[in-house]
Amino acid sequence: MIMYFGLGSNLGNRLQNLRDALEKLRELGHVSGASNVYSTEPWGGIPQPDYLNACVKVGSESAHDPHEILRAVKTFERELGRVESVRWGARKIDIDILLVDGVVMHSPELDVPHVRIPERLFVLVPLGEIVPEGWRHPETGRSIQEMIREHGGEAWPLRVGGL
Repeated sequence: MIMYFGLGSNLGNRLQNLRDALEKLRELGHVSGASNVYSTEPWGGIPQPDYLNACVKVGSESAHDPHEILRAVKTFERELGRVESVRWGARKIDIDILLVDGVVMHSPELDVPHVRIPERLFVLVPLGEIVPEGWRHPETGRSIQEMIREHGGEAWPLRVGGL
């Protein structure tokens, strides 16, 4: 089973927060890919510090139910010091489930694929670094490159480095 996650942090030592989240995700399986880290402006209209964002690919020999993955991710976020606040507000760590082995499901708690992938360059650009060549969104059929072009091209000139 292959799972893709989006990581974000804009409080504290942002790069270390992403690295800590990466280590937690190893509890779900083998980290088989990690994007560059990008410095990005906040999304959602709430004034706050800039984020560091990255995407991670995790492979597992076991099948994980998407709701089981969500419970694990929420536990990881709490263990890493995330405090729930306003929607799209500042946070020490944010771990989003982006894709799970081609699963398409929508429930009140979870949407897979993440419904905002096409809207967010801070997800599209790093995700594009780790999905297989030729990957297409399971619901829209669009490639990462097509979705990025809809936003006018590359996202940010500043790459912070790798995880």
